Amino acid sequence: MEIRHLRYFVVVAEELHFNRAAERLHMQQPPLSRQIRQLEKEIGADLFHRTTRSVKLTEAGRAFEVEARAILAMVDKSRDVAIRAAHGLTGRLAVGFTGSNTYSMLPIVAKRFHEEFPSAELHAQGEMLTPAQEQALLTRELDLCFGRQELTGPELASRVICAESITVLLPQHHRLAGQDAIRLGELSEDPFVTYPSRYGSTMFELTINTCRAAGFSPRIVQEVTQTSTLVSLVAAGFGVALAPESVRHIQVTGAVHKPLAWPVVSSDLVLAWRKDNDLPLLARFLEMIDRMDFAGQLNSPRPH
Repeated sequence: MEIRHLRYFVVVAEELHFNRAAERLHMQQPPLSRQIRQLEKEIGADLFHRTTRSVKLTEAGRAFEVEARAILAMVDKSRDVAIRAAHGLTGRLAVGFTGSNTYSMLPIVAKRFHEEFPSAELHAQGEMLTPAQEQALLTRELDLCFGRQELTGPELASRVICAESITVLLPQHHRLAGQDAIRLGELSEDPFVTYPSRYGSTMFELTINTCRAAGFSPRIVQEVTQTSTLVSLVAAGFGVALAPESVRHIQVTGAVHKPLAWPVVSSDLVLAWRKDNDLPLLARFLEMIDRMDFAGQLNSPRPH
C-alpha cells in the first residue's frame, strides 16, 4: 500500500464519482479505477459500492476513510516538520553563556529566539568559563557559545559581536560608593574579589592587566567561578571587583555598580561555534544575531 493509493481513495470518497475524482487528480479515469481495485484487493474488502448510476462507500470504506485521513495528515505533518527543519525553523540548539552573560545576554537571546523560532528548542547553559565553553564545543555538547575571547582552534570559528564596558563593584558602605565614577588607582589598597586564575578566566586576566595599567597589582582575597557569587561577596564586604557592565542585571542588596573614570576598559563579547556544524538552525541563529543590537542593550544606562 502506497501513500498515493490513500490519496486516490480519499478523493474518490469525497467526490463519489470516478470521473470527477480523476479530473481532480489530473489523471485518466481507468487508471484511477485500477488503483482503487488494487487497494481493495490488498485490503481484502470492497471500499465502494459501484453501480451504473452511483458510487457509495461501503461500511469498510467509511472505516478506512477515517484511518486514511489520519495517516495522510500525519504524513503531511511529518513532511512539514522536515521542511521546517531543513530551513532552520525547528530543531534543538545548545548554547553556552559566560557568567555575566547568563544574566544579560541569555534573557535577550532567549526572548528573540522564541519569537523567531517558536517551534525550535533552545537549550541554554550558563555560568561557564571560556575553557569549559571551548571543550563543550569540541565535544559537541554545545552548538555555539557567548564568551569573552576569540577561540582560535582549527575546528572553531568565532567573531566579536560587540564591546562591553568594564565597571567597578563596591560594597554599599565603601568610602567611594557616593562617587559618580571611580579612578581605579583609588582602589589600590582595597582587597579584590575575582574570577579564578587557575581555569584561564578572561576576566581574571583583564582584572590583573587593568590594575597594573592603573599602577598597582591587586590584592586578591577571594576567587569565585560564578558571577552571582562574586556580586554577593562584594555586597558582604569581602572586597571590590571589576566586572562587565551587564553584571548590573544581578541585583544584590549591599553591592553598587560604578563606571570606571580611568582607565576606561572594555571586554569583547564573542560568539563561537564549530566550523563543521551544518545545522540549519545554527545558520538561522547566526543571521538573527547579526540583526541584533547588543552594544545598545548591554551598555545602556542603568534604570533608576
